[in-house]
Amino acid sequence: MEMKGLMGGFYRISEWIMRLSVTNLLWIVCSIPFFYLLLVGVISGVEVFQQSLILMAIVAPFTLFPATAALFTVARKWVTGEGDVPMFKTFFRGYKENYVQSMVGGILYAVIGVILFVNYRFYLTQAGSLKLLSVLFITFAVILIASLFNFFSIIVHLHMKTLQIVKNALLITIGNPIASVSLVVCNGIIVWVSTAKFTFLIPFFMGSLMAAFSFWIFHRSFSRLQQKQQELAEKEQAKLEEDAEAAEDSSAAPEDGKRE
Repeated sequence: MEMKGLMGGFYRISEWIMRLSVTNLLWIVCSIPFFYLLLVGVISGVEVFQQSLILMAIVAPFTLFPATAALFTVARKWVTGEGDVPMFKTFFRGYKENYVQSMVGGILYAVIGVILFVNYRFYLTQAGSLKLLSVLFITFAVILIASLFNFFSIIVHLHMKTLQIVKNALLITIGNPIASVSLVVCNGIIVWVSTAKFTFLIPFFMGSLMAAFSFWIFHRSFSRLQQKQQELAEKEQAKLEEDAEAAEDSSAAPEDGKRE
């Protein structure tokens, strides 16, 4: 029996707190090697952190990426109105089904990320106008991060080959700059609040909130795109029907003239 009133509101809030926290904990547990290296790098200082980035890039495709794909699988259910799905079953099913694609995509993203980081560090140490090129690589990095969120949204929502998913993630990111900027900014705010203000959010809410928001943005844009495509298809169909009717009328006119 569904609760109503104030108690019903508290119940729904506590239910969503449990959903977000349990899913977030599963995400962290499945990504322990990555987060361990991240923690060691943060505690040890800048130099060790920079060295840890390479190890994190190696470990991420095999741990963080499949776990994040599983996280987005659950987030997709929430956004599409299936909030009562079994969390453990849905999470690990998403982990298993998307492991290979997320791993291959993770390798591609890790390689691109390392290339951008190396080029950024190189041009940052140059003098004169060459130093300005480091800003360009920061821009590329922001685009890559935004496309990464779209990558996970596509991988759990559509059936495509891995290279097509990466390609479409980049195209959606570049083709919809407003949504991409809001995606990066809002997720950046979640990370900043979780790391600088309320650190208890990291193990319980940070990842699940980012996944839910990211898929909501993607699903909203994707639904609008589908609606526009449907409207264009309907207009094209109506135009074809009008042309067919016009052709029938024009062919019927000479026959009437001959009978007279």
